[in-house]
Amino acid sequence: MSLEPATIRRIAALARLRVEDAELPVLAAELNGILGWIEQLNEVNVDGIEPLTGAAQMALKMREDVVTDGGYPDKVLANAPERAGDFYAVPKVVE
Repeated sequence: MSLEPATIRRIAALARLRVEDAELPVLAAELNGILGWIEQLNEVNVDGIEPLTGAAQMALKMREDVVTDGGYPDKVLANAPERAGDFYAVPKVVE
């Protein structure tokens, strides 16, 4: 699908965008690219797939609630400016 300059001007007016004549070819190429992607999406077979209106309908995968320290303090503290053992060392701010 190829858009005409008049159609691009109409779209720009609806979006409240000021488009100069020199910008029309660039905008036409971008919009035609977007429409090409939409045409590709229309080719996907979605028979038997229910529409998803939001993530609230999805059930989250549950995992065991276990407290851990991560098990790799050297990686965690690799970028620390100073460290004291397996902890960040920070200057004292309260006297």
